[in-house]
This record gives sequence, structure tokens and C-alpha cells, in this order.
Amino acid sequence: ETIANACGSTTCQISTSEAERNLFWAGRKAAFPAVGRISPDYLCMDGTIPRGALPKALARIRELSEKYQLGCANVFHAGDGNLHPLILYDANKPGEIERAEAFGADILRACVEFGGVLTGEHGVGIEKRDLMPEMFSEIDLNQQQRLKCAFDAQGLLNPGKVFPTLHRCAELGRMHVHAGNLAFPDIPRF
Repeated sequence: ETIANACGSTTCQISTSEAERNLFWAGRKAAFPAVGRISPDYLCMDGTIPRGALPKALARIRELSEKYQLGCANVFHAGDGNLHPLILYDANKPGEIERAEAFGADILRACVEFGGVLTGEHGVGIEKRDLMPEMFSEIDLNQQQRLKCAFDAQGLLNPGKVFPTLHRCAELGRMHVHAGNLAFPDIPRF
């Protein structure tokens, strides 16, 4: 409270009961549906920064919002540095989804630049896989791939996710073809 007031906070309210704490939490949980009322579509990002980098991150997000000409609602867990910027766009307008995705990638790059990581709680999956080199060296990624292949020799666990293009078990000699059929034929192979 002292730090918030010293930094110019206009209000500070601390819950005095479990019921009041639950009301605060309900307000946070209502942020996503509220944004759905002000924008036809939004892209939820998930990056983590050191808590002390929050002012820099918010300033960068504002700059990127201007660059991409898209709004952004900042939702986050200030206590653990997990950011959930909601990039506002309209999928019916040509080019907006591509700008939203580029905006999101730049937010994640900024998270790494500020000493954070590409994800907090949502994982890497497909959306962030091509950003993995922002955080990990080629040696790191190769080692991670070998570890995945050691535990998933058949490539059954999250195929096509996490590792950037050209980092697949197939390249390490672990692609299995049986009777002329490739497992998961719909996944792009390189």
C-alpha cells in the first residue's frame, strides 16, 4: 500500500473479509468477458516478466498498440509477472488478424527482452513454437528435442507442437512409417 501510494495510486482498497476478497477476484475473472463486449474478437497472449519490469512492459505494449493500430486490454497477475494482454481486432476486416498475431509475437519478444519468458501458464503449443529461438539457443532446442524423443519415440505426444520448424523427431531419425503410412499425415513434414 505504501509503495502504491508513493507511486501515485489514486485508490487502494485491501479486502477485509473472505467475501470481499472473492468480490475482487470476481472482478478480475470478469475482465475477459468484458473485453468481449468492446471488441468483436481478441487474441489473448500469455508471457511472463520479472515483476519489476511491469512498467516497461506496459509502455512497450502501448507503443506496439500504436504501431499495429490495434487496441489492447492489459490483464495480468501483477504478483507473479504473468501478462495476459488482450489484443483487440475484428476478424472480418482484412489483415487485422495477421496484425494481431504480429503484435502478439512482439509482446512475447519484449517479455524475453525484459528478462522474462514466452509463456506463463498457457504453454507453447503451436502459437509460440516459432518464437522459441528468441529464448533458447540452437543447442538448447536440440537438447530439448532429444529429451522429448527419448520419452516419446513414436511421436504421439503433442505432435507438431513446442519445437520450431525443422526441429522434429523425424530429423533425429525417429519417424515411424508402417505399411507405407505415416503417423499423423495431416501435420506438415519438412
